[in-house]
Amino acid sequence: MADEIRIAPRARLRTTERSPVSVDADWLDSALPTLVRANLPGLDLAAWITENRAEVARLAHTAGAVLFRGFAVDSADDFKVVMEALTNGGLPYGERSSPRTEVMEGIYTSTEHPADQPILLHNEQSYTTDWPLHIVFHCRTEPTRGGRTPVADSRKVLARLRPETVAAFEERGILYVRNYVPGLSLSWHEAFGTDRREDVEAYGLRNDIQVEWIGDDQLRTSQLRQAVRRHPVTGERTWFNHALFFHATSLPPEVRDGLLSALDEADLPYNTYYGDGGRIEEPVLAELRAAYEAETMSFAWREGDVLMVENMLVAHAREPFEGPRRILTAMATQISSTECQI
Repeated sequence: MADEIRIAPRARLRTTERSPVSVDADWLDSALPTLVRANLPGLDLAAWITENRAEVARLAHTAGAVLFRGFAVDSADDFKVVMEALTNGGLPYGERSSPRTEVMEGIYTSTEHPADQPILLHNEQSYTTDWPLHIVFHCRTEPTRGGRTPVADSRKVLARLRPETVAAFEERGILYVRNYVPGLSLSWHEAFGTDRREDVEAYGLRNDIQVEWIGDDQLRTSQLRQAVRRHPVTGERTWFNHALFFHATSLPPEVRDGLLSALDEADLPYNTYYGDGGRIEEPVLAELRAAYEAETMSFAWREGDVLMVENMLVAHAREPFEGPRRILTAMATQISSTECQI
């Protein structure tokens, strides 16, 4: 990784190595993410963002993600102030698919997934009808080894897919099937934040989710969504979905085989199909994996880092790690599927 800041031609801010803040849109030989670095100690990131709001938005829309490094962001409270300067305030984490702990209002831990397992690339809550346009991360504790947050430009992922693959998903959509199985996945109580079945049923009606109760306490949901969306600000088409992330073949083979030895496919915690219920073909799944891999970039976290991700433009992931790692996250700027139609 390059440590020297090189001011790329795409960066409009007039910065030099002696400037308090420098901008580099090509520090990893890629525009993703753009690096904004404080060159003097103690600089207030929230104040800098407030003074340069339009430029920060431009950098985010161009690259899809902006990494702020070297600023004085020393606590969860500082992060909350920065997040509010970047966005219009945090959103609650609803219709959950992973365990998190709320640190303070609108600020959560990153997904609490076993350290030795990766989290695949995904766009946050793309399976819902309303999702956050922005995801903001803050590094409180660097991992000893690994633990990067890989990112991939969803516009470029889409461009790598064969036209016939894109057409199939656009015509048929994606069907997400989830089973909230006690002991195997999040309970429906935690995912929907309620102990009342009628609340889940009402949520399903409002959000185009089919709800089916199985036995005493198993919930199965099915939801049909689009695979390609249009960014409401830039107007760009982007590959925005959980088709690969939720697909059963994305589980570690030993986990998948263990589940299928105990459950019918219909009872798996997560799976995806074409919108008409057809299976997504193995060559198509391989094509999706190759497209994500070709566009993946990553960087090593440093304590105090803040990463702003345009959720509809960039997918994010997590590497396995060793040692302590504490990354806080916030979701902001709710957007509706009706605003992002192709």
